Amino acid sequence: MSAGVDDAGKLTAWHTRVVTTPIATTNLYTDYVESPEELNNPATIAALEWYGADVAPYSVPRCLIDYAPIESVVPRPWWRSVSQSYTVFGRECFVDELAHLTGRDPLQFRLALLAQDDAQARRLRVVLQLAAEKADWHKPLPARRGRGIACRSGGTASAQVAEVEVQSDGAVRVTRVVSVVDCGIAVNPDGVRAMTEGAINFALTAVLHGKITVADGRVEQSNFHDYQVLRLNEAPDVEVYIVPSVEEPSGVGELGAMLIGAAVANAIFAATGVRVRSLPIDGGLLAHRSAI
Repeated sequence: MSAGVDDAGKLTAWHTRVVTTPIATTNLYTDYVESPEELNNPATIAALEWYGADVAPYSVPRCLIDYAPIESVVPRPWWRSVSQSYTVFGRECFVDELAHLTGRDPLQFRLALLAQDDAQARRLRVVLQLAAEKADWHKPLPARRGRGIACRSGGTASAQVAEVEVQSDGAVRVTRVVSVVDCGIAVNPDGVRAMTEGAINFALTAVLHGKITVADGRVEQSNFHDYQVLRLNEAPDVEVYIVPSVEEPSGVGELGAMLIGAAVANAIFAATGVRVRSLPIDGGLLAHRSAI
């Protein structure tokens, strides 16, 4: 990812390159296309992999997104929230880096990027401001504690603020998550909250622990004794707020999963000054860099 910034601190250009092993080559996506031949089309393959990497509704004068496939012998299926599990993580962490580069508050930087005359931008502005309000965004925190924010829009607009505490040994504890959702008319508000809470806790396994390694041609992890999932004592307090709306209902099932990684990574930077650019979080590396 790269971007251009002018002397006034405004974004002038944005470039994202997505590099993956195409999931289309694993034949797991044949049920979602009209004919298997479509999966031989480079445009179809790219569209499956870079979904969510676009900067909209952020307003940037020049934007380029491209895709480069890379071959691997390790089979690759989807994870919950599909390509937005990594594209949104990259985008929202990068937005935070740009905010820091220009000396702006990450919330205010995002709000300034939103177009005034765009309907999606207006909805995203509301969820960002409400998430910041409910999470006490501007309230100071003790040393080695921080808040991070992430958002996305589409059929549903959503924002999350994660609050973390980082120990001297690099251990990260996510203590609180505030999530705001504008999904149009919430037909079943309890369902919206349950899906959001569940997705956040599900995704925190990947953020904090979910490392899978391959040796001698096989995956080394076999069960929960060597693949740790989020434990009950690690689960944060989660607050979900639903924006009242008269718009048509839209989906919420994967929103929590796609935002929490970036929100936690940005919170870690706020707490320690160390950027997290890969998951799961490496506590040892975090402790080392925090001490430098």
